[in-house]
Amino acid sequence: MDNQAFRTERDTLGPVQVPASRLWGAQTQRSLENFSIGTERIPQEIIQAFAQLKKASASANCELGRLDSRRCEKIVSACDAILAHRWEDEFPLKVWQTGSGTQSNMNMNEVVAHLCAQADPGLAVHPNDHVNMSQSSNDTFPTAMHVAAVCALEDCVLPALDALAAAFRRLEEENRDVIKIGRTHLQDAVPLRFSQEISGWRAMLEASRQYVETALPALRELALGGTAVGTGLNCPAGFPERTAALLSEQTGHAFVTAPNKFHALTSRDGIVFAHGALKALAADLMKIANDVRWLSSGPRCGLGELAIPENEPGSSIMPGKVNPTQCEAVTMVAVQVMGNDAAIGFAASQGNFELNVFMPVIAYNFLQSARLLADGMDSFRKHCAEGIRADRKKMEEYLQRSLMLVTCLTPKIGYEKAGQAARLAHQEGLTLREAVLRAGYLTPEEYDELVDPAKMV
Repeated sequence: MDNQAFRTERDTLGPVQVPASRLWGAQTQRSLENFSIGTERIPQEIIQAFAQLKKASASANCELGRLDSRRCEKIVSACDAILAHRWEDEFPLKVWQTGSGTQSNMNMNEVVAHLCAQADPGLAVHPNDHVNMSQSSNDTFPTAMHVAAVCALEDCVLPALDALAAAFRRLEEENRDVIKIGRTHLQDAVPLRFSQEISGWRAMLEASRQYVETALPALRELALGGTAVGTGLNCPAGFPERTAALLSEQTGHAFVTAPNKFHALTSRDGIVFAHGALKALAADLMKIANDVRWLSSGPRCGLGELAIPENEPGSSIMPGKVNPTQCEAVTMVAVQVMGNDAAIGFAASQGNFELNVFMPVIAYNFLQSARLLADGMDSFRKHCAEGIRADRKKMEEYLQRSLMLVTCLTPKIGYEKAGQAARLAHQEGLTLREAVLRAGYLTPEEYDELVDPAKMV
């Protein structure tokens, strides 16, 4: 190694050569060397949550008389710099590391300690003794997971969901007078208003919002204060409560200390439950996107009831082709979220004794799902939903051709005769009206009085 390019750092296992330009220390370097697995790095949301956690912990330790004000000030300042995204390259560790996330906790501790040394060279700030004071990786990583999850849901997923629901609400209002044929089993069914169909999409999103809100209270409970196994060894009284309060102030999101730290360290059920809400949202988005692309299929040989924005050419060989690409993107997002849910559920089931050691992969998948859903909903709204237009002429054409209007005749002529009329019309290419009159089931006046789509919706 080039002595000018590296410096020697030490941990309890001995000396380690670290690139001189880097702020991390020995344990981060060991992780880089020992876990060269894949390309997936610890998410930035976790890094930001850790910086918030270290900042709040330093302040709480100072208030409780464990940490002097000079070190506290430097730690807080270093965390603020990290929160301002000034040192993102100093957090290079992979997801595929120790399952407790210990090395990511130490990565943060080491970077903060080195930033303190840069700011005040005469002040000794130790990554374990000072930055990690009153903490353990076993309680900080699950705390960072919960902080990141709450921020992702409240800052990203719910606003994107609300915006998409609002777009459907506007579309609903614009189409209250449009009556179209319904479809069940991919076959013609009885009529409904287009606004009613849209209301189903909107209500799905609103229900998904409620599911996410139901999941949030469990995520607001923080493991911090449990330290190594849940007993709180080396953690002073009042530290968990004060740190949770400070995290609430810093982030603008409500957090509390978990009432049972043994549960908080070993179980990831809150994350599983919350991701279940995200999976439900993904399932609804899959349904909505599929409806839109089916209804907009064509332009001449499909259903063609909707027109959607033409955003880009759809084929490298077929000139003039335009595809429902936003629908395809959001359905791929939904598939990924469903896969993530399987990974999270299995990982969460693997807690042994006092700790779950699948936390990095759980955090990675949860935050990817939240990020993809938020971005996917925003993209779908901007580039598709807000530009949806009903082809009223096509909807009216299908409505008048449908045989399922016969359903409104059953109270008058009975199910059997109504079915016979529908089959006659289909087999001989007649309109429903022609078939009913030919069979002699109704007079023209009776038919026209009964078969009014506006009365059927």
